[in-house]
Amino acid sequence: MMKSSIRHRVLLLALLPATLLALSLGYFFTMSRITDLDQALRTRGMAIARHLAPTCAYGVFSGNSQILQGLADSALADPDVIAVYIMNRTGKVLASNGLKQSKLAGTQSGDILLSSQKGMATVATQSSSLIFRMPISQTEIQADDYGFTSTSPSLVRQQDNAPPLGYVTIELSRATTVERQNAVLRSAALLTIAALIATALLALRLGRDITVPIMKLAGAVEKIGKGNLEVRVQLDGNDDEFRILENGINDMVSELHQAHDNLHEQVLQATAKLSYQASHDMLTGLINRREFEVRLERALSSAQHQGREHALCYMDLDQFKIVNDSCGHVAGDELLRQLTLHLQQEVRERDTLARLGGDEFGLLLENCPQGKALMLAETMRSMVQNFRFGVGEKTFMVGVSIGIVMINQESDSVVSLLTAADAACYAAKDNGRNRIHLYQMQDSELARRRGEMQWFNRIHQAIAENRLRLYFQQIKPLQTNEPGLHVELLLRMIDETGQCILPMAFIPAAERYHLMPLLDRWVMENSFKLCEAYVASGGSGLQTWAVNVSGASLCDIGFVQYLKAHLATHPALAQSLCIEITETAAITNLSAANAFINELKLLGCRFALDDFGSGLSSLNYLKNLNVDYLKIDGAFVKEMADDAIDLAMVEAINKIGHQMGLLTIAEFVDSERVLLILKEIGVDFVQGNWIHMPENAETLCKT
Repeated sequence: MMKSSIRHRVLLLALLPATLLALSLGYFFTMSRITDLDQALRTRGMAIARHLAPTCAYGVFSGNSQILQGLADSALADPDVIAVYIMNRTGKVLASNGLKQSKLAGTQSGDILLSSQKGMATVATQSSSLIFRMPISQTEIQADDYGFTSTSPSLVRQQDNAPPLGYVTIELSRATTVERQNAVLRSAALLTIAALIATALLALRLGRDITVPIMKLAGAVEKIGKGNLEVRVQLDGNDDEFRILENGINDMVSELHQAHDNLHEQVLQATAKLSYQASHDMLTGLINRREFEVRLERALSSAQHQGREHALCYMDLDQFKIVNDSCGHVAGDELLRQLTLHLQQEVRERDTLARLGGDEFGLLLENCPQGKALMLAETMRSMVQNFRFGVGEKTFMVGVSIGIVMINQESDSVVSLLTAADAACYAAKDNGRNRIHLYQMQDSELARRRGEMQWFNRIHQAIAENRLRLYFQQIKPLQTNEPGLHVELLLRMIDETGQCILPMAFIPAAERYHLMPLLDRWVMENSFKLCEAYVASGGSGLQTWAVNVSGASLCDIGFVQYLKAHLATHPALAQSLCIEITETAAITNLSAANAFINELKLLGCRFALDDFGSGLSSLNYLKNLNVDYLKIDGAFVKEMADDAIDLAMVEAINKIGHQMGLLTIAEFVDSERVLLILKEIGVDFVQGNWIHMPENAETLCKT
């Protein structure tokens, strides 16, 4: 389309002016020539008429027809003269010639078609001839010195104001002139056609010289636009402008080709890098979890369909957190890099070692029976145990807990394999760390682990479906009739069938899988709503509402900020809030627990140390905790009526608490005997099912 368009335009621009000029010039010169031929015939006819008229004057005057006829015959000698007609003033024909061929042959005297003024010639134009009429005037004949007269026109002088003696009419044929004019037209047409052909050829040549290089350039640019960078432009001709364009485009294509090659190489490198990054861990260079699961899927398929046996080892480093905490993550990363190099030396060529995340590694032992897998796992464990990592003057030892699960035709899925290996690894940790645990279907420890893993999803689902509930249990004053209501808010879960689940069924799993901050936040948010609803319903006298907070939340800055922000705007809630922290959590996170307690005490909150007495070193830490209550561990309380040691423990704890100015609370009070003993000992508060069975907290707002 572009090709024909540009050619048409060039041809149109070249042909149109030349054609118009050729036609204009041809028309002008042709018409000029035709006019000249016609004018020449008129001039000759007028000359004949003007010459003949004076010579006929004497013959007309004298009436000598013989002389006139001779003059008429002489005038007819001209090849273009076809008729001569001489008449007197009355219109009588005195002499004529060629009248048979002339249109004047039919005219009568006095019917002459031409009229003339005195002394003036008149011309009439017909389709095939010209008719000239010239008056014959009276003249004076001059005599010479000898008296002779002369009839020479040069010697005849026309008399002024004398009427004409007669008329001379001459008819000239236009045939020759028309033929010459036609010949001129033919010649002009031929010349014009020749000129147009020459112009067209010149335009074509010009168009080809201009458009061919342009079309080559356009074609090359089109191919370049479509991605063909191998094309090169070669123009015929030595025009400087086209040569500049040719060199420019070729240089541009060469640059583009080089840039394309460079870009293609960069894309290949980037693709390879992205592919590597997608399947490898950037810190250690090992394959990552995603790629490991792909290879594990292949191994599982070969075991299920080809009867092969493989082993999956899940390895978790022991005491790695110490390196990160004491020397920083940079040192921890370097430890992982160095340890990876040692682990790779112990791996067989056909096996796969991967970093699954953090300090966890996966090892896929292909075509490996159980005995061989245990031997290789022991080799890995011994190597890690003997590994030493130095940072400055410090040297660290790490261990590894390894869980092994065999992959065979009975294996279910990749997810179940990883879950089983993870459970076996944690079983190894629970059994003392730095050891190997082989997964067995009948293993009770692993069954417990699997149960905890299931609770992980059930807890999330219960929160999403709003199946968590708050219950309350009253705490009764034992030594005084102190007015007001003291309660502890307890967490419950409603299962899928509507049954109420006690917290000890799911709290261990929540602690293990780091869900306690989530549960603590839910409990506090809903406790605030409950207390506000209690006040709005007209309730009064709620002196204490106790809520348990896990050790994980003590270290959660966001949780502390949330409590401070809410309690600062609701000071009445802060005055009645008592936060219970377990002894184990407080001791494990002593500094965090102290900071947590001190910040909230400024707002008026009270604190209770829950399950006191369960730790062997409780008394050493008690003086460092700014709490208000000691809750005696229910394990001592519930059997104290029949066990002297438990009774002694309760007495000792109660005495220590009072010595430190703390109030004591005995929980798990399940009988009247226990209640009476506690009152005798002097315990301040009691709590248990004998005192009050837990109720749905919503009933608080209805009492």
